Amino acid sequence: MQRSLRQQKILEIIATKEIDTQEELCEELNKANFKVTQATISRDIKDLKLYKVAGIQKKYKYASFDSYVDSVTNRMTNLFKGCVLGIRSANNLILVKTMRGNGSTVGVFVDSLNIDAIIGSIAGDDTLLIVVDSNEHTQAVVELLKEYLS
Repeated sequence: MQRSLRQQKILEIIATKEIDTQEELCEELNKANFKVTQATISRDIKDLKLYKVAGIQKKYKYASFDSYVDSVTNRMTNLFKGCVLGIRSANNLILVKTMRGNGSTVGVFVDSLNIDAIIGSIAGDDTLLIVVDSNEHTQAVVELLKEYLS
């Protein structure tokens, strides 16, 4: 019980403050009445899969994967909206036309959606070709991708 509460508090702390060292995280937890050692913090960081990213006030700060994914997803969605020029399909193929130089960026976004019906994609400079598992699923994938454009 103590461990899960402590780890929840760690996530809360790193979401509200830039913490760049284990010692600093240890101090913050001790202030919140969690008596911990640096070794405990080290295990918690590993369990929570925390990693360091560039900070604003500090050079680095701890971040959780989930907060990073949310941030990247929002930016990628905006990028997708901004650089997709059109989406067309034929049989089980979908062609996404992009602004020049953005084919692979759109490919990364589409891959991150983990759509089961997509069996692969190939990116060019201004095009992404998506291969869908069947003709029947193609229109559903097109509609889903178009939702991200609105």
